[in-house]
Amino acid sequence: MFRIGIIQNSPRFLKVKENILDAFSLMEKSRADLWVLPEFFATGYNFKTRKEVSSVAEPISGGMTCGLLSSWAKKNNCAVAAGLPEKSGSRIYNSAILITPSSLHVYRKTHLFGDEKKFFSPGNTGFWVKPFKNVKIGVMICFDWFFPESARTLALKGAQIIAHPANLVLPWAPDGMKIRSLENRVFAATANRVGNERGLRYIGSSQVTTPRGEVVFRLGANKAGMSVATIDEKLALQKNINKKNNLFKDRRPKFYA
Repeated sequence: MFRIGIIQNSPRFLKVKENILDAFSLMEKSRADLWVLPEFFATGYNFKTRKEVSSVAEPISGGMTCGLLSSWAKKNNCAVAAGLPEKSGSRIYNSAILITPSSLHVYRKTHLFGDEKKFFSPGNTGFWVKPFKNVKIGVMICFDWFFPESARTLALKGAQIIAHPANLVLPWAPDGMKIRSLENRVFAATANRVGNERGLRYIGSSQVTTPRGEVVFRLGANKAGMSVATIDEKLALQKNINKKNNLFKDRRPKFYA
């Protein structure tokens, strides 16, 4: 069995260290093998200028956010997936990190949403899957959910859990992620934020969904909080739909181009 923890916070805009410490205070209330935190959980999201983005963008190596999350992961023998603005040379990416006690992996958002295109370069890492405690974990960010190829690519690469940091403002994602889990036979952990920020209202509703399209739990739409689900990760290895149909074996990719 594997424990997935979700943090749903309401970050104070540009108050990075304070927001990280607030997230830790929620994480200290329980134990999990994988914690998933929202997109831009420590910075806020609704930037108006590149100067604002640049003031909180961090390099992955040597950055405060990655350093603190790495120390947390080592101390608690867990993995952490979280979103942050990543500075890389002259570019800034909307990125998510997957940190374990011994490794750090970076995913850069493939499908940018709305005004993100003003400030962030399109992601160039592609989708990947990494193991932790014998469970394969993939990462996508927020609006990536709208493109079925995102979750399908992760599933084809062997993901049992999709960690999904998000700052959702559109209403469809919580129910949409039930479908992404069902059609790929994977668990999905969506960590969203709450609150109003410069005219944007975030919908909360962070959740864990199962390979059967079921919701293990869903947090509220307005309050910060956390929850932990214990899952049987082996369910995500079972790709049979019935005795005669298999999700992957029945695919016919030559007709999909």
